[in-house]
Amino acid sequence: MKKYFFILLAFFLTFQSHGQNYNLLIGTYTNKGNSEGIYVYNYNSLTAETNLKSIAKNVVNPSYLAISGNKKFIYSVNEDGKNSAVSAFSFNPQSGDLSFLNKKYSEGADPCFIAVDDKNVILANYSGGTISIFGRNADGSLTDAKQIIQHTGKSIDPKKRQESAHVHQVQFTPDHKYLISNDLGEDFIYIYNYNPASSDKILTIKSVIKTNAGTGPRHLTFSPNGKFAYLAHEFNGSITAFRYINGVLKKIQEIATAPKDFTGKIDGADIHVSPDGKFIYETNRGDANTISVFSIFPTGMLKFVERVGTLGKGPRNFSIDPSGNHVLVAHQYTNEVVIFNRNKINGTLKDSGKRISVGVPVCLIFSKI
Repeated sequence: MKKYFFILLAFFLTFQSHGQNYNLLIGTYTNKGNSEGIYVYNYNSLTAETNLKSIAKNVVNPSYLAISGNKKFIYSVNEDGKNSAVSAFSFNPQSGDLSFLNKKYSEGADPCFIAVDDKNVILANYSGGTISIFGRNADGSLTDAKQIIQHTGKSIDPKKRQESAHVHQVQFTPDHKYLISNDLGEDFIYIYNYNPASSDKILTIKSVIKTNAGTGPRHLTFSPNGKFAYLAHEFNGSITAFRYINGVLKKIQEIATAPKDFTGKIDGADIHVSPDGKFIYETNRGDANTISVFSIFPTGMLKFVERVGTLGKGPRNFSIDPSGNHVLVAHQYTNEVVIFNRNKINGTLKDSGKRISVGVPVCLIFSKI
């Protein structure tokens, strides 16, 4: 009996350990430091230990990544001014190897965000002010652009960052019926009807939401239950909370992330909700270099919990691991990913002491092995 018990225990422990392992993909800038491309690490969500599995080299500025639903393909922006593109790779989750498939011109300068589903790959082109949509072939490679949408507005930022449109994000709604695009240059949120099977009108405009002038809407994230959305503004670091239903965003709250007496540059960056839907986290760069924590009430309203330093400079993007145990913050200017332990009860963060040294990290994506 003891023999069988220990066999079962060993099997359980082995299964549990394997079940906590994920692939962590890191997108980087290759022209601003010592990065070699796209990095793939094995990540253990129990211990936050990481081990390098592979590097996809000779990829120009893969600053933002997306993975297909079946985990077999990776899509990367190539943020390179007028030479910008989008690249497709096949992906082996076991080895972590990426194999180049093809590349297409991005149809807009400096793509900074990418969304993917079974039919399409969609880019937010920051400098170009465009949204470009590419089809996916059966082998994961990209078709030519199927649709290009040009934003043309501007807003009031005195530092001249809003003299033209700057599309900063494209994201599917939880019901997958719509696509949301934040335009930092216009201070607008666009909500598009999504028609994935269309040949040339994949996106058609549904509505436009004007945000507070001069705030620069950057990244938006949804709660796990799909009922609420939270928008981070780059210029002042504020968060706008919305109630979401059937393609409609209704504003319910506006809350600051920087102290009232803070006088430096805020540079809001990224925002995510914890897997349990109880807390939201937002990073500020500039002179702040902080991550703020808010609890989420059942109504969707936010309450401030804490603000901590990110222990690096330029916390461009961050990710909460799938288990919710840790928060990983990519520091663009100090070439390091800092890993925080996350208290699931009160949402607070504490330095784990663990780091990933990688050149100019920007985007962090988790995937099951």
